[in-house]
Amino acid sequence: MRYAHSNFEAFARPEKPAGIENRSAWIVGGSLAGMAAAAFLIRDAQMVPQKITILEASDADGGALDGAGNAETGWLIRGGREMEEQFQCLWDLYSSIPSLEVPDASVLDEFYRLNRVDPSSSPVRAMCGRGQPLPGRDKLTLTGKARKEIVSLILADEEKLADKTISDVLSGDFMKSNFWLFWRSMFAFETWHSAIEMKRYLARFVHQILGLKDLHTLKFTKYNQQESLSKPLATWLADQGVVFRHGVRVTNVTVDTSDGKKVATHIDWLENGAAAGVDLSPDELVFVTNGSMVENSRWGDHHTPAPIDSSIHEGSIWQLWRNIAAQDPAFGRPDVFCSDTKKSRWESATVTTLDERIPALVHKVTGRDPFSGRTVTGGPITIEDSAWLMSWVVSRQPHFKGQKKGQMVAWLYGLFSDVPGDYVKKPMQECTGEDITREWLFHMGVPTDQIDDMAAKGAITHPCMMPFITAQFMPRSPGDRPKVVPDGSVNLAFLGQFAETPRDTVFTTEYSVRTAMEAVYTLLDVDRAVPEVFGSVYDVRMLLQAAAELRDGKKVPASGLVRHLTDGTEVDNLLERYGLI
Repeated sequence: MRYAHSNFEAFARPEKPAGIENRSAWIVGGSLAGMAAAAFLIRDAQMVPQKITILEASDADGGALDGAGNAETGWLIRGGREMEEQFQCLWDLYSSIPSLEVPDASVLDEFYRLNRVDPSSSPVRAMCGRGQPLPGRDKLTLTGKARKEIVSLILADEEKLADKTISDVLSGDFMKSNFWLFWRSMFAFETWHSAIEMKRYLARFVHQILGLKDLHTLKFTKYNQQESLSKPLATWLADQGVVFRHGVRVTNVTVDTSDGKKVATHIDWLENGAAAGVDLSPDELVFVTNGSMVENSRWGDHHTPAPIDSSIHEGSIWQLWRNIAAQDPAFGRPDVFCSDTKKSRWESATVTTLDERIPALVHKVTGRDPFSGRTVTGGPITIEDSAWLMSWVVSRQPHFKGQKKGQMVAWLYGLFSDVPGDYVKKPMQECTGEDITREWLFHMGVPTDQIDDMAAKGAITHPCMMPFITAQFMPRSPGDRPKVVPDGSVNLAFLGQFAETPRDTVFTTEYSVRTAMEAVYTLLDVDRAVPEVFGSVYDVRMLLQAAAELRDGKKVPASGLVRHLTDGTEVDNLLERYGLI
């Protein structure tokens, strides 16, 4: 497997690997990563689709790409997905998956056209003072010290950041900035999360610094991710002949690690409460999604808090990883990620409106009609003075095809679910859906004598507690995550947010698809390169633009001297173009 930074190989059709017609694959987990692996096996490795089996514990496909519920009892979304142009592997995949919305178009075609006609942007981005835009939200407010810390972190060696947290490498100067407010609410970082992951994000998304204040660099699907991303992919795979087996909880993959090789020899699972499994030959490939950020997601309702379930039991994806990891150190250390759910959990809530009052409020705050069919919030609007650090999103409506006319769906989340609210004087994790709605309406500026009635009769809200939602951000060291294909592996690969691939960032759809592509290409020696992670951090133009943003438009010191040194060069033109001198 190799990387390429051009599109030369992206248009190439690889030759069929020798003996592929005699090979088969077992994929543990029907997440985006698992389904992407199946797609690459078919499209690029030319494996017989009927020889690919996806084992999925739940009754749905797509993993975290969810979307469920109905117009009567309320819609359900655990989260949303922020996407961008530079998700090379994701768009490589979806250029081959037929759209279910647009005839004779791919999902990529559909997504591209939608975001060209209706580009995303945030009209507010951050608010405070009960419905007021955050003063100074057009600035990142970084001090010189904080900017130096960002640069130092980007340049730091990952090995020297082992087990360190963000607060270990970034000071209070940085934490007080709008940059951190925007960054943490966009990516769900906490101060106790991994310094390595923060470094990767800063380097991977240098170009996103240009959109922090209004999110214009982001792109979104037409509907929820289940209907817009998961369903088209699952439909195409099923049409090709891939076998989906739902209700199967894989408990272990036995691996022979003798003779310097790693060969998966058996899969154990539970199906309908009964133990079963299959013996494997070295020609049968096994792709395992190890770990899950949405494992043990538990729903409440309008009158019931969402329970916290941090248990790890047989049949859990975390226990599966533990069982595999016990066989060889190369298979990672799952407890680094799953053993402290107080630091990996937060709560979200889905609001389904029942009358016109809350949609009218959203219109007032954003200046955008939520029923226009176009972008509304364009990503999260963060409430800076919320004790829960609550953010809220209203995506293009309808967010579900089955929504009633005049019905709006909003998504809320709080990064601090264990502290009392500002209006509802109890922690978010103890709140019913109605309580959470009351807290949101308070911060939206609804008069206090109207809040309770609007929350009780104007919406149905379902809270969702996710104990492992940021487990992938827990402080770590090299080796804590297994390589996508461990050294010496003959037929075993790992997929998803807890597998290790260089430079790219977890908590993204791109990471899921990238690990799937690397796994398939490596195990089958597919003669086509994996697209390299977008290198904005190596592009001097992007770095200069980001530097200008980080300085809030302030010229560099001694601009005259700089100009004297660069006069008559391309560097001078670039410095002037981006407002640094």
